[in-house]
Amino acid sequence: MVGERLRELRQEKGYSISELAELAGVSKSYLSYIERDVQKNPSLQFLRKIASSLETDVEGLLGTSSSDVKSKDFVFDDEWSNLLNKAINEGMSKNDFKEFRDYLKFKKWKETKTDPTNGS
Repeated sequence: MVGERLRELRQEKGYSISELAELAGVSKSYLSYIERDVQKNPSLQFLRKIASSLETDVEGLLGTSSSDVKSKDFVFDDEWSNLLNKAINEGMSKNDFKEFRDYLKFKKWKETKTDPTNGS
């Protein structure tokens, strides 16, 4: 759960809830609600602020880092190359790509939290 993971990372960094809330520019009470799983669906904007303050990414905050996800055989083929080149030529920056990736991971995470078949 995101609240449990958030608390672990916050404590590893040695921050109190008040310190992290101030550092991230978020509400102390909302941060507490997330940690206690009173609020279970934080916004992507909130997660980005917290992740940045904890020197991680949204993926790490959600506990879905690449080491947690089973790797698939991946081939960087011409299609991937063409897609990336097109995105770059259209003005997509590395930061844009990272934000889009975070958004997709957040969306998948949120879907698992609201899917009635997963017991949540």
